[in-house]
Amino acid sequence: MHIAMLSPIAWRTPPHHYGPWESVVSSLTEELVAGGIDVTLFATGDSRASGELSWVCPRPYSEDPSLDPKVWECLHIAEVFERAGEFDLIHNHFDFLPLTYSKLADTPVVTTIHGFSSAQILPVYKKYNDLSYYVAISEADKNPELDYLATIHHGINLSHFSFHGTHEGYLLVFGRIHPDKGVREAIEVAKRLDKRLIIAGIIHDEEYFKGMVQPHIDGERITYLGSVGPDRRSAVLGGASALLHLINFDEPFGLSLIESMACGTPVIAIGRGAIPEIVEHGETGFLVNNVDEAVQAVDKIDTLDRSRCREAVEQRFTASRMAQDYLNVYQKMLDRRENYRPWGHYQNLAEGRSHKVKELFVAPGQRLSLQKHRRRAEHWTVVAGQALVTVDNTEVTLCTGDSIDIPRGATHRVLNPGDETTVIVETQMGDYFGEDDIIRVEDDYGRA
Repeated sequence: MHIAMLSPIAWRTPPHHYGPWESVVSSLTEELVAGGIDVTLFATGDSRASGELSWVCPRPYSEDPSLDPKVWECLHIAEVFERAGEFDLIHNHFDFLPLTYSKLADTPVVTTIHGFSSAQILPVYKKYNDLSYYVAISEADKNPELDYLATIHHGINLSHFSFHGTHEGYLLVFGRIHPDKGVREAIEVAKRLDKRLIIAGIIHDEEYFKGMVQPHIDGERITYLGSVGPDRRSAVLGGASALLHLINFDEPFGLSLIESMACGTPVIAIGRGAIPEIVEHGETGFLVNNVDEAVQAVDKIDTLDRSRCREAVEQRFTASRMAQDYLNVYQKMLDRRENYRPWGHYQNLAEGRSHKVKELFVAPGQRLSLQKHRRRAEHWTVVAGQALVTVDNTEVTLCTGDSIDIPRGATHRVLNPGDETTVIVETQMGDYFGEDDIIRVEDDYGRA
């Protein structure tokens, strides 16, 4: 299985500091590669991947104002679809725009919908609903007008997050600074309890930051750290007594919550969106409805077992679990393709009473079964790549433009000896072309 993993290019994959979508893509890609899956990551040129990295955009456009986002997004997506024939499937993490390219390639596309930025993007998802595959990141974020192949919660690499059995007494806000994320509400909670509050995250709304957050920052009781990267993330998350997530919108998931819990820090959150799918009330945190309830929850936070927070992530939110869930999705997609085979795939070009024409795509290093037919003869023409063809006891190497006849009843097979996909046009002549006319003598995939 060869997968094209399409990451956003707003930030590096994995991100230097902020970039939740890119972070998820990196965790998934690394876990798949570690499991022996062939993955090509399409991301920015400064990205890091254990597998193959393909890039057009040299750097994240959020970090380089000279890069026009629209220009580089178009070039980035086009690169994937221009190479679509190299892959068994394309996994899109780049929102709705790549869907508009999906009908231009035969390669199936699965899109992880990382939330809906607004209802205005829904028409694109609806148009391609019957042509693509969608994965939701939470049950709460599903749209009733769309069909989903699965719901897969995000997972993280636990080795990147160290457990802290004790805390340093401060409260924490961890995420972008925006009205949706409830930073102002967290400040109110901290002030009412006379608790230290640390705020970490990018400034997503400058006016909100200047009006509602910055006036309260004194560097002692309320501190702003800026965006915290992977090198400091565990220390900042693990040192908190609680993560405050007092959101004002329906959160599609909440990656910072499982990162906090992995470090042993429980979560106090408004129970909107996917939050109840992540936080177990009274076990790994408290679900609240308002600031007053959040204040009461802080007073009870030390009654929770921090090790239980870590255990919950180990049980439900690991990168390995996420990768296995996606592998199940990939297999479902490939199983639904009637023309998919372990060696590659084919497509029917034409069919009449006495003939049928197929195009075979044989993956590098793969070969079809050693087989014969009772009711048809075949003629193969190699139109791309190389083919090592066996007919009875004779082997012959065919290059692009070469062809060979397979008489009725002859035992035959084809191997792709190269490192690129071999494409063969197969013309069948006879009176029956059903799959049950394939008599397999030997097979690499246990089908003989």
